[in-house]
Amino acid sequence: MARLLIIHHTPSPHCQEMLEAVIAGASDPDIEGVEVVRRAALTLSPVDVLEADGYLLGSPANLGYMSGALKHGFDVIYYPCLDQTTERPYGLFMHGNQGTEGAQRSVHSIAGGLGWTRAADDVVVSAKPTKDELEACWNLGATVAAQLMA
Repeated sequence: MARLLIIHHTPSPHCQEMLEAVIAGASDPDIEGVEVVRRAALTLSPVDVLEADGYLLGSPANLGYMSGALKHGFDVIYYPCLDQTTERPYGLFMHGNQGTEGAQRSVHSIAGGLGWTRAADDVVVSAKPTKDELEACWNLGATVAAQLMA
């Protein structure tokens, strides 16, 4: 069975809403043979990443950068996973009022350094997520999970 790892730092109610929509999409009953596992970024271990076949990353944008928690997670797993997780798909969902472009760029830079493949368009939300934005989060989760189906 394939494993999709959702790595997140969702400290606000808006980030949490987005996370729940991503999980719902990734866990859709039509997607078979994919186990969905979630880890808070501050608890992430190299084993979590090595055992997964794809990733969904969630973070607020803080002053033009990803959250410190997500950066910490990347710091913990980067070298142990560097040569063993290449070409695995990933997607990104992010919430922030300003500086989201820099935050997105920072995530894509590290994921690219790991050799991961961007599997879907980012979902970036600036205020309370609308119904359409939550649907985009659902679609992100479903899209990345569906790519892992055998």
